[in-house]
Amino acid sequence: MLPPIALQTYTLRDALASDFAGVMRRVAQIGYVGVEPSLGVLGASVEKAARLFKELGLQVPSMHAALPLGKDQQEVLEAAAAFGCARVISGKGPDAFRTPDLIRQACEQFNQAAAVARAQGLAFGLHNHWWEFECLDGRTVLDIMLEHLDPDIFFQIDTYWVRVAGADPAAVIRQLGARAPLLHIKDGPGTKEAPMVAAGSGIMDFPAIARAGAGTVEWMIIEMDRCATDMMEAVEASYRYMTSAGLACGNA
Repeated sequence: MLPPIALQTYTLRDALASDFAGVMRRVAQIGYVGVEPSLGVLGASVEKAARLFKELGLQVPSMHAALPLGKDQQEVLEAAAAFGCARVISGKGPDAFRTPDLIRQACEQFNQAAAVARAQGLAFGLHNHWWEFECLDGRTVLDIMLEHLDPDIFFQIDTYWVRVAGADPAAVIRQLGARAPLLHIKDGPGTKEAPMVAAGSGIMDFPAIARAGAGTVEWMIIEMDRCATDMMEAVEASYRYMTSAGLACGNA
């Protein structure tokens, strides 16, 4: 069974800021099965967004948010409840992973966040960029993290950033297995700075990625930080590619 396709709302953050309802209706019309809200740049209140997602029949498999700790804890947990999503995803910037000791400290915070989420019946996961695949003394940051993280913390593998780092996304997905139930799908020339393109238009080998995740990946989630073309056109083209190539299932 193919995993369903969703869209990370961060992709359309500029358009959502000016016409949240209209843009989300277009996303549903394209055929996306779900959306992954990003709390910091949602473009509407959580309550308004949750109502519209429900009206449009868009599932919310996960959301991006700050760590559910301290002053952010209540906001994150209330948003997850409003969206009816079972997974909260966060992460840290590159400075948090410069040394083995910093990595350990970051993982301690992640473990605390996972405990808070677990107490509310939620799963806590981490989204990667390229810096988790940089090497320290011959080992990747990710390998060091795995030694310190609670085993129930899952990973949302951003396949493009893995490739930008020089690693093989399919190999990483196979390594993590069921611990990587969500994938971020983006494409481009494979450099940190260059704008991205619609899935299927760049260097990424998504058929190999899909094969690696067969049986363990539950959602394919389109995300673009920036784009070389019109963003909505790329969102639609990404949907067409992933569904027509038999890599994900949609509603269209």
